[in-house]
Amino acid sequence: MSPPAGHVMLSVDNIALSFGGVRALSDVSFDVREGEIRAIIGPNGAGKSSMLNVINGVYHPQQGDVSFRGEMRRRMDPHRAAAQGIARTFQNIALFKGMTVLDNIMTGRNLKMRCNLLEQAIYIGRNRREEIAHREKVEEIIDFLQIEHIRKTPVGRLPYGLQKRVELARALAAEPTLLLLDEPMAGMNVEEKQDMCRFILDVNDEFGTTIVLIEHDMGVVMDICDRIVVLDYGRKIGDGTPDEIRSNKVVIDAYLGVSH
Repeated sequence: MSPPAGHVMLSVDNIALSFGGVRALSDVSFDVREGEIRAIIGPNGAGKSSMLNVINGVYHPQQGDVSFRGEMRRRMDPHRAAAQGIARTFQNIALFKGMTVLDNIMTGRNLKMRCNLLEQAIYIGRNRREEIAHREKVEEIIDFLQIEHIRKTPVGRLPYGLQKRVELARALAAEPTLLLLDEPMAGMNVEEKQDMCRFILDVNDEFGTTIVLIEHDMGVVMDICDRIVVLDYGRKIGDGTPDEIRSNKVVIDAYLGVSH
């Protein structure tokens, strides 16, 4: 798979992040092109999730800058990041377990809602029309991810793999231009991983969504990603296409397996 020729959507430059005396990221730089699937890989503790948290504003780096769609910034809060089109799923599922699948996905439309609290309380006029429009969008996502049969089921009753799919649906409900996926296939069996791979590729192809994902399954990463950045102990040790990463001796020794 060759990398797309899209413009640079996201650029992280010389990012350094510390927690007390612990250095999570050290002088990390890479970019993400519009329309690509970009992977961040590395051993546990390499700084992968910290990097996603920097991108969507959960963490504020002590050094470096993040540029999204040409806008340079040092500090970003998650609400503003979401408003600009950055959506996120988490390594540990963060859903409302007592709510139905449909209601969980509807929460992803929150930033798209324009009615005030009074209009929402009385549920007439503009609010009613707005909610119908949002519900239609959510139903499209439910159909797209093939979860119609569980739409009225409380999320807490679902198996792990389906909960992961619901979390993806909620992120898609925000209509992101950049989707951050933190270990979307962790804990899944082979069949569930195959389904999730297909959905990620379809989101990228049919919606045109740019995707950055963290994933430990190297078969998955090599099959579906256009480019890969490799972190180890908070430092970047590799960056390139799957073929380039496969043949990178530093990456092989540190992560993929001893080169000899």
